[in-house]
Amino acid sequence: MVDVLPLVEARLSTALGEPDARAAVTFLGTDRIEVLRFQEGDVVRYATLGMSAHPMTDPTAVLADPVKGPRAELVLSVRAGVAETDKVLRPLAVLAASPQVEGVVVAPGASLDVGEPLWPGAPFTSVLVGEPGGLVEDLRLDEPLDPVRFLPLLPMTPNEAAWKRVHGAQALQERWLTNGTDLRDPSRRSVPLE
Repeated sequence: MVDVLPLVEARLSTALGEPDARAAVTFLGTDRIEVLRFQEGDVVRYATLGMSAHPMTDPTAVLADPVKGPRAELVLSVRAGVAETDKVLRPLAVLAASPQVEGVVVAPGASLDVGEPLWPGAPFTSVLVGEPGGLVEDLRLDEPLDPVRFLPLLPMTPNEAAWKRVHGAQALQERWLTNGTDLRDPSRRSVPLE
């Protein structure tokens, strides 16, 4: 078995530069999840490291395949200095541990909810999982392993999350685009949903 985490960290460093901080969280019965922080101008990015150590397994599968299955890490980008966004480390680790804890497969278009503000005073308790390949390119692994995908997280207000459940991820993303929503603004208001 290949240890994918050093390869994942190398890919993150190639795409985002060297991390300026890191924190680790371990939940009972799960592997350690690290969150790396990368600063680039007025944008700070948080990337998980550890979620891709094992493939995600379909919760309906009788037996978990230790080799085949999708692998991913999560990336959140926000404007620096506007809010206490460094407190997002634990919620991000919770989301990254969800495939191990809850047996979910995290994929583009999914909503992930932590049930509390992502950081102190944040108007967001959930995120929309975006399409990979933009910021950090997929990491190809040797066959038969699936590639590691780096999934961007887009914070959603409770109203946006409710609207997305009814109308779908694509419709919400179009609404954000039409309104010129700055998804990196850690204190933004909900997009008009009428």
